[in-house]
Amino acid sequence: MIDWRLIVEKHGPAVWQTAYRLLGNRADAADCFQETFICALKVSRRQRVRSFPALLTRLATVRAIDKLRQRFRRAQVCADAVDLAIVPGANPGPAQQAQTRELAVRLREALGQLPPQEAEVFCLRYLNDMSYRQIAKELGIRTNAAGVRLHRARAKLRELLKTVVVKEEK
Repeated sequence: MIDWRLIVEKHGPAVWQTAYRLLGNRADAADCFQETFICALKVSRRQRVRSFPALLTRLATVRAIDKLRQRFRRAQVCADAVDLAIVPGANPGPAQQAQTRELAVRLREALGQLPPQEAEVFCLRYLNDMSYRQIAKELGIRTNAAGVRLHRARAKLRELLKTVVVKEEK
């Protein structure tokens, strides 16, 4: 029998960090956190889990990317909607902090537009600091395939982020 209380206690902070780093929003990160552990429970009932940290990181990444996609679709449907997380507060910080925050918002939106496999590899590499070999093992693909997906993700993100900058300059 698996002690879920211990698993949540031990691995919960890493799951939260993964979700929050991608989503930048406490409510969405909390939903993602819960969905991650529910999905892990379902997986553990179907098969033996070799590594809970790896499984939970992957599930949190996939769930967070799904949330980003939902957010992007909602923004397209309702272009007038304002994400309160990006509205500046009464006491704005230094210009550098504002630029960093804006880039994070753009990156989240762009990640939501990538194909799921590419977004997942990008997040595992750059947000979870996994090596190509670790990513390949986790996803059940060859190391070269992980590199190709990462290359495609970076190229698409570069184009998506360039498009955003060009639109603003006009």
